[in-house]
Amino acid sequence: MVATVCFAHGMESGPWGRKITALAAVARARGWAVESPDFRFSRDPQARIAHLLQLGLPVGRELVLVGSSMGGYVCAMACERLQPGGLLLMAPAVYLPGYPGEPRLTAGHCAIVHGWRDELIPPGHAWRLAEAHRAELHLLDDDHGLAASLPVLETVLARLLAACEDRPES
Repeated sequence: MVATVCFAHGMESGPWGRKITALAAVARARGWAVESPDFRFSRDPQARIAHLLQLGLPVGRELVLVGSSMGGYVCAMACERLQPGGLLLMAPAVYLPGYPGEPRLTAGHCAIVHGWRDELIPPGHAWRLAEAHRAELHLLDDDHGLAASLPVLETVLARLLAACEDRPES
């Protein structure tokens, strides 16, 4: 199976928003296949997790999950089952009402990016998740959408993919 990066978009966005489109280009440039399923069929995070788990994605090292907001929660909660080689969470919707459970970030390489000015999810939630799992954490001067931090997100993903490939970043 081809090494794949699977993106999970947030509640209010779609599968090919600005962030995912830019990050997909980074993944493709490194030779990774890209999946970006449409989760807009439901606003229920549990339904989205079930959908992600039913996609037939590669399990283990050949998979990197990337999620934003609700998509970050979905990827975090699916991590234990899919055992991805890498996990990138952007402003993940963790430790909020309606988002139950404690994620188990079992990915080989894990990075979390969150904005200090996030108006929806307190940055302390990202800190708590990163601390619990010793994940790489980037707190940036940005809001929930992280739109001003796209170059940082591209760099973080490129480094994560390089780590999963076991070769130096090009």
